[in-house]
Amino acid sequence: MHKKFCFIFIFVFFLSACSGEEDIKSIDNPKLIAVAFFEALYNEKDIKKAASVCSPKLARLLLHYKTPQSVARHLFNMPYERVTEIKPDDTGIKVRERFKGAAIVVVYISGNYDGNNIKNAKRLSLVQNDNNQWMIDEILKDPF
Repeated sequence: MHKKFCFIFIFVFFLSACSGEEDIKSIDNPKLIAVAFFEALYNEKDIKKAASVCSPKLARLLLHYKTPQSVARHLFNMPYERVTEIKPDDTGIKVRERFKGAAIVVVYISGNYDGNNIKNAKRLSLVQNDNNQWMIDEILKDPF
């Protein structure tokens, strides 16, 4: 009985370690953090994973809405049925937009809602925390 228990424990341990899910907090590029945030929110439907790369204030706000659909509808005003493309601004982060430990990233999102193809752009302000990890600090107003 003891051997079966040990075997099952080891099997479950290795199975959970090989889940393939990347920890988005370990990403070292602010543009990739922003893309991973929207990927977790819209495609993976994992609000806790999306909140893990947010500042405490923004994470509390995300978790307040309880579902990714509510966050998308109320916080971003972007209720998609299916997101087809999430990409950062191709021009890169300009020197003026990235200072010590802070960056502004523009993310373009395309998807479908109610049979229509919808494209949006969102600007995010990211900062580095004490552990040099990038965190989404604020959702900036659209200048577009």
